[in-house]
Amino acid sequence: MVFLLVVLAIILIIAFMSIKIVKQSEVYIIERLGKFYKVADAGLTIIVPFLDHVRSVVSLKQQTMDVPPQGVITKDNVTITIDTVVFYQITDPAKAVYEIQSLKKGIEYLAITTIRDIIGKMDLDETFSSRDGINNQLRVVLDEATDRWGCKIDRVEIKDITPPADIRDAMEKEMNAERNKRAMILESEAQRQSAITIAEGKKQAAILEAEADKEAQIRRAVGEAQAIREVAEAKAKEIQMVYDAMKKADPTEKLVQLKSLEALEEVAKGDANKVFIPFEATSALSSLGAMAEAVKDEKRSTKKQDNETK
Repeated sequence: MVFLLVVLAIILIIAFMSIKIVKQSEVYIIERLGKFYKVADAGLTIIVPFLDHVRSVVSLKQQTMDVPPQGVITKDNVTITIDTVVFYQITDPAKAVYEIQSLKKGIEYLAITTIRDIIGKMDLDETFSSRDGINNQLRVVLDEATDRWGCKIDRVEIKDITPPADIRDAMEKEMNAERNKRAMILESEAQRQSAITIAEGKKQAAILEAEADKEAQIRRAVGEAQAIREVAEAKAKEIQMVYDAMKKADPTEKLVQLKSLEALEEVAKGDANKVFIPFEATSALSSLGAMAEAVKDEKRSTKKQDNETK
């Protein structure tokens, strides 16, 4: 009975040692008698107890590795601290296990060396403005170097570049001065644009006002000319009416002269400095003068006839 139990226990131990369940996105590196035997993919795997041995479990997922912050000297002799992260993925598990003692350490040391080499060829300002270029150079160099280790470098990102405190203070002052300069430029540009807009508005207002004044003067001049013409026509009609009335009344010489003077006086009242006499008015005055001479001639003829009769 005890023997059966012992045999059963041995069988269970052998089964436990023989049956391996490999998880998804992982592989087992299996050795037989100390030599690489095979790569066991995800699923059920049977190994021979005491002959086969699982050397390593390798993840096929994309992995990240933080490279410790490193002090690096730039081309212009400024010591800066660079913090980097590397994204990599194992493509050949056997190489990753047998070609290098520690893949992570190898990537880390290689990244540090490459960073120092790249940054040492750049000025301080260039390191801040060329992050993408630095990232790409790091990725290319690391990818080529780790290919023989069965590893692919997908991305390299510089998380932070920290200059010394004195350099950082100087850069902050420079950035503040640059921001103030840009603010002054923007303010000056805004004031200039505002002045241009105001000047354009005043110009347009002046043009419109001048056009309005011009239009008003033209209308006022037209109105005044029309008024003068109408007044002159009224005066001419008045004189004509006086003439017609005098002609019908058979006026004496003195009456004709008196009415002529009254007509001229009325015409003169239209302007303090000028007397406008339209064509019709001059015609009427001429008729009045002619009528006065006719009256005089008639009176002389009558007196002459009376003297001859006597």
